[in-house]
Amino acid sequence: MSPVKLGFSIAWPAFWTGFPFKAVIILLMLAMGLHPWEGGALAALLVLSIPIDIWALGLVGRTVLVERLRVEVKAAVGLELWWRIAVFSAVYLPIAYLIESKTIGLATQAADGLVNLVKAVYPELPIAEKILIEVNTWGGISTSMVLLLGLGWLWVFGLLVRSVVTQGGQGITLPYQAVVRQVDEWRIPTDQPLVLSVFVATGIALVFLFWTFMPVTTPHPHESYATPPAKTSPSLNPPEALNHAEKVLAQAEAAITALESKTLADEKAAKKGKSKASGQGPGKQSETAGTKGRKG
Repeated sequence: MSPVKLGFSIAWPAFWTGFPFKAVIILLMLAMGLHPWEGGALAALLVLSIPIDIWALGLVGRTVLVERLRVEVKAAVGLELWWRIAVFSAVYLPIAYLIESKTIGLATQAADGLVNLVKAVYPELPIAEKILIEVNTWGGISTSMVLLLGLGWLWVFGLLVRSVVTQGGQGITLPYQAVVRQVDEWRIPTDQPLVLSVFVATGIALVFLFWTFMPVTTPHPHESYATPPAKTSPSLNPPEALNHAEKVLAQAEAAITALESKTLADEKAAKKGKSKASGQGPGKQSETAGTKGRKG
């Protein structure tokens, strides 16, 4: 097996084996108001991740060595792999970061030069095509460099795994079914009720810690914004309310009575006016008739 393939077959499963436990630590830090990628919180996360990484590398590394290489290492595989990878990564990762930074700078300059060359041929270059050329140029170069640096890290990691195997590895002559059973015995604990109890108790403790550290998320107005005083409605007194209602009803009844009496008076006055008008009409007609007879 090539060093790159050997390193990838251990590093990738080990990462996902320990990631759920690291995610719990990250959630607790976020609940405490700490950012796991800044300052002391990052250092604390790296320190707390050490036992998780050792356990994950030991579990995955021993399994891969037995299944793929048919080699069993009697020493602590997780600890052996971890300290070798830690020393190598402490030297390699800063150098890789500097190389990637320089690569991005040179790729950006190359992208600007290519855009200027295209503008010299085609002056009316649209902005969308300009951005497309720049992103594809420096993005492709920087991504290729990241892949090369990652392959270099995996290659050295595979060599470190081989060194662990050559130092303390012993060949396995057991049949495949016996090897599978042995690997299952490594993964399944002997005292399962005890492991389950510890796992459940740890989960409950982590849940209580999470809700204890969780800040209050109820929105509150800022201190600089002065809220107007709340208007309190007067307390209701039933006897006073009844007396007030009775007074209002009495006033309404008096107003209705006054309107009714006024309406009746208007109707009577209208009737009297009509009767007077009807009485004056026949008398005037008789007087006119009499004067006409006298004249004749």
